[in-house]
Amino acid sequence: MLASLADAPLDDPQLVYEPKYDGIRAIAEVGKPVRLWSRLGNEKTRQFPAIVSALEKWARRRKQPLVLDGEIVALDDKGEPAGFQQLQRGGHDTAFIAFDILRNGTRDWRDRPLLERRAELERLFGRTRSRILRISELVRGDGRALYTRALERGWEGLIAKHADSRYASGKRTSAWRKLKIVQEQEFVIGGWTEPRQTRSYFGALLLGVYEKQALVYAGHIGTGFDERELARVMTLLKPLETRECPFRDRPKTNEKPHWVRPKLVAQIKFTEWTADGKLRHPVYLGLRDDKKATDVTRETARKVRGSAVNQRGSSDLIDQLRAIEASRRDGVLALPDGQRLSVSNLHKVFWPRQKLTKGDLLRYYVQVAPFILPAVADRPLVMKRLPNGIAGQAFYQQRAPDQAPPGVRVEKVAVDTSVPTRLVGGNLPTLLYMTQLAAISQDPWFSRVESPECADYGALDLDPMPGVSFARVLDVARWIRDELSALGVEGVPKTSGADGLHVYVPLPPDTPYDAGLLFCQIIATVVANKHPKVATVERSVKSRGKTVYVDYLQNIMGKTIATAYSARASEYAGVSTPLSWKEVDAGVRREAFTIETVPARLREVGDLWRALRESKGVDLSRVTKYVRRTT
Repeated sequence: MLASLADAPLDDPQLVYEPKYDGIRAIAEVGKPVRLWSRLGNEKTRQFPAIVSALEKWARRRKQPLVLDGEIVALDDKGEPAGFQQLQRGGHDTAFIAFDILRNGTRDWRDRPLLERRAELERLFGRTRSRILRISELVRGDGRALYTRALERGWEGLIAKHADSRYASGKRTSAWRKLKIVQEQEFVIGGWTEPRQTRSYFGALLLGVYEKQALVYAGHIGTGFDERELARVMTLLKPLETRECPFRDRPKTNEKPHWVRPKLVAQIKFTEWTADGKLRHPVYLGLRDDKKATDVTRETARKVRGSAVNQRGSSDLIDQLRAIEASRRDGVLALPDGQRLSVSNLHKVFWPRQKLTKGDLLRYYVQVAPFILPAVADRPLVMKRLPNGIAGQAFYQQRAPDQAPPGVRVEKVAVDTSVPTRLVGGNLPTLLYMTQLAAISQDPWFSRVESPECADYGALDLDPMPGVSFARVLDVARWIRDELSALGVEGVPKTSGADGLHVYVPLPPDTPYDAGLLFCQIIATVVANKHPKVATVERSVKSRGKTVYVDYLQNIMGKTIATAYSARASEYAGVSTPLSWKEVDAGVRREAFTIETVPARLREVGDLWRALRESKGVDLSRVTKYVRRTT
């Protein structure tokens, strides 16, 4: 299971926090024999004999094999975990720090919540009292003290994990998040330059990252080497030398360049990216044999809950937006993470009746960023653009603009052959950039870019025909709630922000879209059959009469619904707002939830949409019995 590069709060009762150990991720098969594997499936058993010997000695007391996840680290003189550079160069003691259990004997633990797995790990492995075999440090709910220690001791960062997260093998999810303190990532070596003066072997390595299958130059690195490492790297570079430049654009170098086939991957520490996409103050840490060169891309922090949501940062952005709108000129926003975004026409009226402007919409999204960003994190987005507000012509845009600003997340979706790249949600620059393009709503896929064929949830879209009251829509929502309860799952309702209401159904991990579609079709059909005078699944608009259409056809890959907390292009400037079932039972007015009222509501009730993200999902195996019982 892999962590995403996304910010997280340091004080959250739903999270646990661990140090981010700067070593080699390893799966340990503890049995007869003991074997160590890197995340790419490379065997590391012979490379770390001391760890293997310690595991073999510990395993003598066990009757069943065990599979652990952890990190192989170098130890400093005080026995504390050191950096990757020390591990890569050798000469240091090593240790295996376990932080998860995947299997104990015949029992697979990956489908159990993290805290249950942790308790089992501590029961089995927590008393090794060994310098070589350890268990990771972990704190629950409040990572601020651990973060302070990370700053003081120069750690790479922290890992924040959702306490209920299941172990998703081979997947990168926002349930685990890397909170990096220093900038550090892998780069592909595309060449070297001739050495100067007394320097031996080479002057600098020429580095790159992949963008759209092309190697893009990211800068050169000449520091961090000793004589031994210069010689070792040169020995590996020579057989790869070629006459062809591997970079998309040939870089200018101070000394004569030598090109190599892009096979080697280096770990580099640096202070920041420059505006033209180059590394500032890079330092070489070592080579990596556990990363594929073709997988190396520029890492961009996906701000789910970061400085952009800080109250002070929010107030500053709102002040900037007001000043730019008052000037009636174009302007540039200084975002909390140091990035900048050009904005224009903030005085343009988007909602004529309320005289709400594009600037009002941007200020709304700044205020609700802590709530809407987790809802769209890692999800491909479709833009419905209204350059002249809700009274103007709308058009859909699937493809990401060719020249998106820095910090805006653009990705190729593997299953999406018709669209080169899409915008992907989860950070503030992307949210505000889409708003600048007059995309009033945020419309994400039901799946994430890392697993585009698997839906995280299904949705039932309750669409009232003309003349049907919202009270009738709430009736249908209650009936859906009752059917879901029979299956042991709690749906999550929200207003559409326009005329209707949505009920979302959490799905278990790795659920294909077709399964989610079929499940929602069953629920919709049962409700329509039980209440034919009020609810319908009839696809022909002319045949629906005065009913509420229960639309289950949104559950198809690539289709979208405006997400929770999204503004809508409705006449009343509505917001798609999560509700509690108590509110649905008591009755609410859809017009009560607008871009003017929702920020205050969120301060009062918090994130009701979190229930969808934290649910285990419906047990699809119970559907067959349910169908028999209801037909």
